[in-house]
Amino acid sequence: MITASLTARRRAAELDALASGEQVDLLVIGGGVTGAGIALDAASRGLSVALVEAHDLAFGTSRWSSKLVHGGLRYLAHGDVGIAWESAVERHLLMTRTAPHLTRSLPQLVPLHRRTSRAQQALVTAGLHAGDALRRAAGTPSHVLPRPRTVPAPEALALAPGLSPAGLRGGLLSFDGALTDDARLVVALARTAAAHGARILTRLRALAASGDRVVARDELTGERAELRARQVVNAAGVWAGSIVPSVRLRPSRGSHLVLDAERTGLRETSVMVPVPGTRNRFVLLLPQPGGKLYLGLTDEPVTGEPPDVADVPESDVDFLLDVASSALGRRLGRGDVLGSFAGLRPLIESAGETADLSRAHAVLTDPGGVITVVGGKLTTYRRMAADAVDAAVAATGLRAGPVRTARLPLLGATSRAALSAVDAPARLVAKYGTEAPRVAALAEVDAELGRPLFEGCPVTGAEVVWAVRHEGALDTEDVLHRRTRLGLVPAEARAAEQRVRDLVERALHGLGTGFPRSW
Repeated sequence: MITASLTARRRAAELDALASGEQVDLLVIGGGVTGAGIALDAASRGLSVALVEAHDLAFGTSRWSSKLVHGGLRYLAHGDVGIAWESAVERHLLMTRTAPHLTRSLPQLVPLHRRTSRAQQALVTAGLHAGDALRRAAGTPSHVLPRPRTVPAPEALALAPGLSPAGLRGGLLSFDGALTDDARLVVALARTAAAHGARILTRLRALAASGDRVVARDELTGERAELRARQVVNAAGVWAGSIVPSVRLRPSRGSHLVLDAERTGLRETSVMVPVPGTRNRFVLLLPQPGGKLYLGLTDEPVTGEPPDVADVPESDVDFLLDVASSALGRRLGRGDVLGSFAGLRPLIESAGETADLSRAHAVLTDPGGVITVVGGKLTTYRRMAADAVDAAVAATGLRAGPVRTARLPLLGATSRAALSAVDAPARLVAKYGTEAPRVAALAEVDAELGRPLFEGCPVTGAEVVWAVRHEGALDTEDVLHRRTRLGLVPAEARAAEQRVRDLVERALHGLGTGFPRSW
């Protein structure tokens, strides 16, 4: 019986079958949102699929986003109407059909100060109303994403108390989609694909690829194997060129800082601060569930071989703090920074600044027959996946059903009304959807699992065990950095590390009472 649970035991069995010569229809390289999306699209069409990832699910760019489900406003500003429309449609599907449990409406306020010219205000207002027209055309109801409007200064301060009141004339209020967590979206995609029969194999590094096979190394044992497929698809993102050298990318770094929301004076409404000297560029102050706030983002070109994990340079820290402080009642300093992260966007190489490069995606086939999908963005992963699978089907003559993912709910998804009735803490429902009661129930088997990982931490031992027994976490790093995101604040990761290590060891090996292997 095929289940959605990703476990170390399942990984070992499926890897053994593939290494023994079993051929699959599609072999996907890369365990980010695009790769996981391709695995789900193909498996749900009836194809046999294996996904190989050198590290862990959502290890790369997919976990370093602003956690937004963009409706296309920034693309309208660049004249990319087609991409803006695609974004609005995909946002609609995520928020209303495929992942309501992982998405929420995020109010966004553009403050209007005396220094804001009437022309600039008119330009932003026009953009917001154009974006709202796309929302309506995509079918997203106003109770999910309300219409934009102009608010007076008192209301702007009520929505975002941390704003500087000096010279504040009011604000432009709009709404966009946001994710509870980008890494959780990837995990949900991978587990839903697994429920349809896809083999999801992390810690399996692709060393070489051709159109019908991949030489891979098991990073846990060091052993090598040749994996066979009717078609290989490269979805390695910014690292795609290391698999297929003919793929040329111009990576762009998007840096973020992690702050304490209370110290900024912001609550649930995000603030868009115009970058001085630009027309359509903003720095975003994005409050998160749980009291954190993400401040981002930059758009700087990156040269050389992309690292596994990008650093945030001091120049990005200074830039973000300076621009954000220009709109707030108190100046932000280095002491306000709890953590930082940066993602590398896999932009297709062309002329111009990286900030102006198109976010369109491309599906390419190299002379060796490998299909590569590059470019794009998190919101439109589903379209990228469908295009990649269509190309694979066309190239090989595989018999596949129609695309199903527009109406295929991810694991844990249900309607927003039904989510409100799920019998579990709201924080768990926002992470696990309809599976939240199962996570909460673990604490009833072993009281230790109901305890926070450290004093003041919202994450409990139950979530660690769930990550190992169902979400493919293989070690402490997977739990801290991809399943719980405690790693975004280094001090919190250090506080939780030893207890997480102990729980991971027990969950992996079934040690002690209260850890039945059936979980």
